[in-house]
This record gives sequence, structure tokens and C-alpha cells, in this order.
Amino acid sequence: MDNLKPISFIVPGEPQGKGRARIGKVGNFARMYTPAKTVAYEGVIALAAQEAMQGRELFTGSVLIELRILHGMPQSMSKKRKALALAGKIGCRKKPDVDNVLKAVCDACNGVVWKDDVQATDGMFRRRWSETPGVHVRIVPLMEDEA
Repeated sequence: MDNLKPISFIVPGEPQGKGRARIGKVGNFARMYTPAKTVAYEGVIALAAQEAMQGRELFTGSVLIELRILHGMPQSMSKKRKALALAGKIGCRKKPDVDNVLKAVCDACNGVVWKDDVQATDGMFRRRWSETPGVHVRIVPLMEDEA
């Protein structure tokens, strides 16, 4: 039953999305690689997830992922607009897209929280402005239906 307890962790800093694979040339051959910025961000996510797991076994069944994506407010935003943004009255439509942030989190959790991100079957997200940017992640193991 211990493996059914959810885990939660925070990825500090401005949220980043998964970068698209790039193609580089090595001699006469084309080689695909992940951008260094993406690799570094996924490393930060994996480290936070590993600390949250505290040596637990990897999740083996389906999971629900909850993301609270908090973007820092631009310096150019007026005090009035900042107050409205913090109150949730102004929606956050800042890049990166939610799906790219989710992809970075899911890929970083492979081999740390679960075996493969295909186990993520359900999810919820919320994106807001905040004075402290980051991504709050909660992963909840789901009871498998017995057929």
C-alpha cells in the first residue's frame, strides 16, 4: 500500500518546456540531439523527483499528474495589474505551452518515478502568475481496475 501514496515536489525557477530535437552534422552524418537547456532543466526536475521518492520503488501502474505552473510576472507589469494577476483575475498566457512543460516533466520522471511516461493516464494543470516562479508537481498512483 505504500506504493499508492502520492509524491509531490517543486521545480524551482521559471517554467521551461521540452525543446524540440535538433539535427547536427557530424562528418557526413546527421545526428539528432536534445538542446542543452532542455537536458539541464530535465536534470533539475529529475533531482527534485528523486528527492521526493525517498528511495521508494518506481510506480508500476497508471498515475495522475497534477501540475501547477507558476510564471514570474514581467517587470513591465504595473502594480495594479500585478495585484490583479496575483488574485487570479488576469490569465497567464505566457510561453512555454502547458503541453511542453508537461512533456519535460514526464520525460524527466522516466526511471525516477515510473518506468515510462506511458503510465501517465490522467492529468490536471493550472497556470498562474506568481511572485515565485516554479512548477509544483503531484503524482498520484491510481488503483488498477481488476478485470
